[in-house]
Amino acid sequence: MSSRRLPKGAVVAVIVTHNRRELLANSLKVMAAQTKPIAHLVVVDNDPEHPAKELVESCGIPTTYLLSQRNLGGAGGFALGMLHALSLGADWVWLADDDGRPADENVLQILFEEATKRRLAAISPVVADIDDPDKLAFPLRRGLTWKRDAGELGDDFLPGIASLFNGALFKAEALDVVGVPDYRLFFRGDEVEVHRRLVRSGLPFGTSLRTQYLHPNGSGEFKPMLGGRFHAQDPENEVKRYYTYRNRGYLLSQPGLRHLGLLEVARFGLYFLTVRKDPKLFAQWLKLVLQGRHERFYRR
Repeated sequence: MSSRRLPKGAVVAVIVTHNRRELLANSLKVMAAQTKPIAHLVVVDNDPEHPAKELVESCGIPTTYLLSQRNLGGAGGFALGMLHALSLGADWVWLADDDGRPADENVLQILFEEATKRRLAAISPVVADIDDPDKLAFPLRRGLTWKRDAGELGDDFLPGIASLFNGALFKAEALDVVGVPDYRLFFRGDEVEVHRRLVRSGLPFGTSLRTQYLHPNGSGEFKPMLGGRFHAQDPENEVKRYYTYRNRGYLLSQPGLRHLGLLEVARFGLYFLTVRKDPKLFAQWLKLVLQGRHERFYRR
């Protein structure tokens, strides 16, 4: 790694990875081909037993590879990577997970142009299903309806909403205000927490509907109720449920999200008691939510 300061306006990309060599290779290939060049790449690798150093350093982008001997999770990995990017002198920080990739070589150029034109602190692409880009990778609630098709969002710009760890571009000055992810969350909810801070900061941000970031479909976790008017997030395994519900409890105790607390209890009570018909799962959900509310961030 060079100690020379990066050029003015430099974009530093940050990727967090954990034993996903093939997916990471696909992501790096598209990132290296961007029409707006990435000045430097920071990769935080959370899996010392399966290091990806050789793969990362052969991608064709000036790179810093940070192998962590402790699994920092997505939250800690992005925090470390973002701070390292800022320490290098980045003016812009581009965030990406290892299981997704930019849809084409023009994504960064479009994001940069849109952010500059609209004077935004942060901007993200549409996060689309990697197997069917006409579909959203995650359902998006607009008012009382849930959108699952990318075409339902419009064709230009969506203000005040962004998917931050899947292709979002941040101005360095925005991170001075918003900060980096909370390491205590480990994974699940860390992106929502940064989004909460971004909303409360008053900084302008949004989603460009002119470009996409491709990601495996995650909508299967969101189970519909009452004809699809409500959804409840119900991950498929205990580890994901633990961090999802525990961290949600913390989030709902924070300014900007507290008003959702009673609605959340009613929504998940309805889901676990009438859809899953399992009071024990509802009791487990309540226990984990209270654990997060009391900031007891124990590892699973």
